[in-house]
Amino acid sequence: MDDCETMTQYAKTYEKAAVIGGGLLGLEAAQGLLNLGMEVEVVHNAPYIMNRQLDQTAAGLLQRKLEQQGMRFRLEKETTHIMGRNRARGLMFSDGNRLETDLVVLAVGIRPDTGLVQGSSLDVNRAIIVDDYMRTSIPDIYAVGECAEHRGISYGLVAPLYEQCKVLAHVICGRKTAPYEGSVPYAQLKVAGIQVFSAGDIREEGNETALMEYDGMHGIYKKVMMCKGTVTGAILFGDTAESTSLLGMVRRGATIAELASQDKGASRAEQEAAKLPEEETVCACNGVNKGAILRAITADKLKTVEEVKCKTKASSSCGGCQPLVAALLKNASSSSSIADTAAAPAVQDPVAVCGCTHYDHDSLKKAMVSARCRTPAEVVSRLGWSRQQGCEICRPAVLYYLESLGLRDGSVSSQWAGEAAIQFPTQQDGEPLSASLWFMGLNGGKKTFSMPALVGGVAWEEAARIKERLLAVWRGCALPSPVAVAVCPGPEYSGGVLVHDIGLSRSPAGWEVYAGGHAEHPVRQGRLIGVLENAEEAVFMAAACLQIYRHHARYGENMWEWIERTDILLLRESVLDTAFRSELVGSLRDYNADRVTG
Repeated sequence: MDDCETMTQYAKTYEKAAVIGGGLLGLEAAQGLLNLGMEVEVVHNAPYIMNRQLDQTAAGLLQRKLEQQGMRFRLEKETTHIMGRNRARGLMFSDGNRLETDLVVLAVGIRPDTGLVQGSSLDVNRAIIVDDYMRTSIPDIYAVGECAEHRGISYGLVAPLYEQCKVLAHVICGRKTAPYEGSVPYAQLKVAGIQVFSAGDIREEGNETALMEYDGMHGIYKKVMMCKGTVTGAILFGDTAESTSLLGMVRRGATIAELASQDKGASRAEQEAAKLPEEETVCACNGVNKGAILRAITADKLKTVEEVKCKTKASSSCGGCQPLVAALLKNASSSSSIADTAAAPAVQDPVAVCGCTHYDHDSLKKAMVSARCRTPAEVVSRLGWSRQQGCEICRPAVLYYLESLGLRDGSVSSQWAGEAAIQFPTQQDGEPLSASLWFMGLNGGKKTFSMPALVGGVAWEEAARIKERLLAVWRGCALPSPVAVAVCPGPEYSGGVLVHDIGLSRSPAGWEVYAGGHAEHPVRQGRLIGVLENAEEAVFMAAACLQIYRHHARYGENMWEWIERTDILLLRESVLDTAFRSELVGSLRDYNADRVTG
């Protein structure tokens, strides 16, 4: 961040910038400097840019695109000196030529930092040597990421780090795991308006060309490499819709027969969009999967990529997934394509709450606020109910919205009163309440979970305190649907944290808070909302998450259903904002105080 701030400040005063290194990071840095208004020249020591990820054809296409945006290049240049005393004034090359510049950015790769282990007995080559379980040469010492060398390779990308950490997490927890066998490197250029993707081994040495397509008129290039009949690498330029599919082929060593069997009828992007499963991530930058995009398209009748971007954040960062998003839009334009793609169930037009009214749940809430309804009678009269007493479907919904929106004045007619009861279980048969945690909805239904009997110890005592704290905060509150909360004192206990509406689990980093799990059909895994250092903050985060759910969900909507149609990133940002989290918890306290005094 300091480097970025320096470049931003220099761009306000100076005009010329030089980037040494024409790889992935160098080109992205150069694009950023162009956007800041500087004249940018990229200096690279190879015959063509991104020479580790692209072949000469793809690199030539990319260079022409970047030159059209204003970037300039000096290829096959070795920089020997950076000239200037107080600041950079220019570069000196090995051939004697010079380049005047005001700012120099070096993007020339990484060098593993092994200084920490110098003088120790750890085996070190270019980096710290590890085996397939990330173990170093000394027992109980592990290494992952850019400082680790596995089978002679030290990866300079973040994706291999994640894969290594998954193996290491199992090892540390004493669980069986498949060994780490290395990662397939892949790269996607994050420059607006340019689609570039590369995966696997794209070298000519030891490989053969399995497939090559070149459309010079539209600037589209595709090349797939193979070795002994299996797919080993791929390059895409101009159209990266196949990137997810090709990366999968490279990773599993798919045969060229699978490559040849692809349908040529539909456009490539539409074909790939149709094949992706619902849970497949489309936008890796913002964690948006195919199902979420399709639901947004159908529910909000989105027509353009820009509308999808605004609604879901897909393609709003690097833009690399934009072709796939466009293909999903095209597939979703006909109801038959949605039915054929095994995507999320099509979202129907808003359905009325019941036969008493034409309002659906979302429009009913807005209308109640707009009409300033305080009682069920006012809802019936002001919003044109067809039956004065409502029905068993709309009565609990109306009461819930009056309660959750803070509209209800406390007066309820006898016909409606029975629906307002909120039951909450107490201790039974001497069993401590802390052994199970219950949350009730207005409809009187209940949903429970159980945990092993409390066996003592600091971790269990802390978990019990969290449960009691949650009980104190949420006892008797109105919720759109029954909610089950699991509290687990550590990963070694099977508390079912990931398959409950709210889950709190103690970890080495603190307390993890999850939301949206579901143990019954359809099974859903809870989404990580945040990690807090202490138990009290975890309680506040869980309470804030439930408060948002309480205000924004539709009556009768399970938390997992609400999580799937809401913006998970926005939810995280909301509850991770300390001030906003305190405001949410404060509003809950005010609600409870008013309810008690009322």
